[in-house]
Amino acid sequence: MGPERLYLATSQVLDDEMADRVRRHQSDRDASWTTLEEPLDIAPLLSRPEPMLVDCLTLWLTNVLLAERDVVEERARLVAAVSEARDVVLVTNEVGLGIVPANALARRFRDEAGWLAQAVAKVCDEVYLTAAGLPLRLK
Repeated sequence: MGPERLYLATSQVLDDEMADRVRRHQSDRDASWTTLEEPLDIAPLLSRPEPMLVDCLTLWLTNVLLAERDVVEERARLVAAVSEARDVVLVTNEVGLGIVPANALARRFRDEAGWLAQAVAKVCDEVYLTAAGLPLRLK
C-alpha cells in the first residue's frame, strides 16, 4: 500500500473485551500506519489521497443500527463514496453462512450486512472471500 497509509477503525470501545481486541489490532500494525477512528461517518473519509484500510464495515453497520440512523440512506452514501474512492481496502465479515438468528435485531443485522456486502462488492474492482486465512478471488 505504500509508505503512507491509513487504518480507518470503525469500532467503538464499549467494554473490556473490545478494548483488548483494539489493543491487539494496534500491536499488529507498525508505525507506518496512521490510525483514524470513526464509527459512523466514514464515507467522506474515503476521498483521502492516501491508501486506506477500512476495518470494518460490519462494525460500522452495527454502529449505524445502534445510532438508529437510516440504514438504506447510510449504505447509499457509503456505496457512492466507495465507487469514487481510490486505493481503499474494505474489510467486512461474512455473517450469512451460519444459522438464522433467533431474535429480530440479529436477523436484521444479518440481512443488512448481506445487502451492504453485495452493494459494496458491486462497485469494487476486486472482491475476495477469505476463509481459514486463504483468499478466494470472487471478482
